[in-house]
Amino acid sequence: MSPTQQSLFIPYRQGQLHVCFIPAKGMNKQLTPILMLHGAMSNGRVFYSDSGRGLGCYLAEQGFDVYVLDTAGRGKSTPLIDKYYDLGQGEVIREQLPLVQSFILQRHPLAAKVHWCAHSWGGVLMASSLIRFTDLQANVASFLTFGTKRTIKIKSLRKWLMVDVFWNRLAPLVATKQGFFDAYRYRFGMDNESHQSLSQSIDWVRGEWIDHDDHFNYAIAAKNTIWPITWFIAGKNDSVLGNPSDVQDMMSECGFQQAEYTLLAKEHGNLYDYGHADMLTHKQASDDHFIKVKNWYLAQAQ
Repeated sequence: MSPTQQSLFIPYRQGQLHVCFIPAKGMNKQLTPILMLHGAMSNGRVFYSDSGRGLGCYLAEQGFDVYVLDTAGRGKSTPLIDKYYDLGQGEVIREQLPLVQSFILQRHPLAAKVHWCAHSWGGVLMASSLIRFTDLQANVASFLTFGTKRTIKIKSLRKWLMVDVFWNRLAPLVATKQGFFDAYRYRFGMDNESHQSLSQSIDWVRGEWIDHDDHFNYAIAAKNTIWPITWFIAGKNDSVLGNPSDVQDMMSECGFQQAEYTLLAKEHGNLYDYGHADMLTHKQASDDHFIKVKNWYLAQAQ
């Protein structure tokens, strides 16, 4: 880890949640910090690197204190996901996000709010937490997502292979046999998935937006949610996991009061037609849409 990045640990259940803190650099330190959340089969590394690349590192260079969460069991959070791990996505929504939000606000007594930023399925979990808790609606400054969708309605051969065959059938078979889905070992992702998170996310992508543990109906509650300023970003080459049409479907389902939508594509002035991962990891993203992200955050500070 770079000397400018710090590993912070928050006690959680029988282990710890890891948060990578990337402190603001320079003289233009902004008051409102940023919390970033990864998606499925992933961890916080999608937002930062030891070499200083990534959106988290870029925004720290622009004066923002950045916190990147590894949800329980992933990245440097402990204990790691294994066959004995029994937590699902509900614990991220109801426990981990509120816990980390409180942790950040305690570290920043002059900040009234925190910006929330997510990649892929992390955006669904953040949206769910916002829908559920009115205190979060009051102290989340903004909500920015990259390639986030709740359902996958598009039809294609690639979608059938990636989602219908692999994610919906093969992955659950492996998880049932092993007790978890060892995505990192099989090189399907950056990190592993618990059996619970896997099955719950499959249900949500195919069906209703209802909590598996207490049957809270997020879709109904979303209609009465007071959303922060929101921006959904999609990539033209993100054909399956964050297809632009599915991203827009989620925006409609949430009923945002003030939301922007951007498609990253050459035809819209971007350097590339970005895909699901490289909208965050491409080496030239910092010379492209990251600049607009910076300006969006700075505009809110005015």
